[in-house]
Amino acid sequence: MMGPNPMKILEEIAESLKFEKGMRVLDLGCGRALTSIFLAKEYDVTVFATDLWISATDNYERIRSTGLEDKIIPIHAEAHDLPFANEFFDLAVCVDAYHYFGIEENYLTDHLAPLVKKGCQIAVAVPGLKKEFTDGVPAELQPYWCEDMDLTLHSRDWWYDLWKKSDSVSIQECKELNCLEEAWQDWLSCDNDYARRDIEMMEAEGGNYFNLVSIIATKL
Repeated sequence: MMGPNPMKILEEIAESLKFEKGMRVLDLGCGRALTSIFLAKEYDVTVFATDLWISATDNYERIRSTGLEDKIIPIHAEAHDLPFANEFFDLAVCVDAYHYFGIEENYLTDHLAPLVKKGCQIAVAVPGLKKEFTDGVPAELQPYWCEDMDLTLHSRDWWYDLWKKSDSVSIQECKELNCLEEAWQDWLSCDNDYARRDIEMMEAEGGNYFNLVSIIATKL
């Protein structure tokens, strides 16, 4: 894992998604392709496992070990330079990654929505806040806060307002996910230096500020 358990997050948002056998799915920011493997196994779809931080070769070795190399295509690409044709995908998902690039006002309209067929879904899940810190970062979080978090962590309402500006999609739902505690606990329990770093921050947070936000929209 590279953050809160992406499979549990994906399981929850999948309840609102329409899957059909053989459909082409973009898994944007797939990390080590765990979500891509989940999608291919559970729904018998073809997944384009796309990530910048993890090489396509590393992911291909992991994919091949599961016997799904005919169902998952690993791609190494940056989110603003995706090597796909417009309206190529029947579904696009992005778990635990969209907040790094999708905070840009025009990202959805200019870079992601064009790749999805009209009438098909775009689903995103990100770490977020229960409400915006309009009076500054709470004192108990300040020792752990960094500049990137100011840019990437936002509330459900903030994400809804951002996507509402796009004339490329119609928002189906925007909500807080129920799997927050389980997904975070799985992350904090794993053998990862970044996870161990987050333990004190989550203890200080005490369930008061963080959440997981999902946004699902239909391409117009």
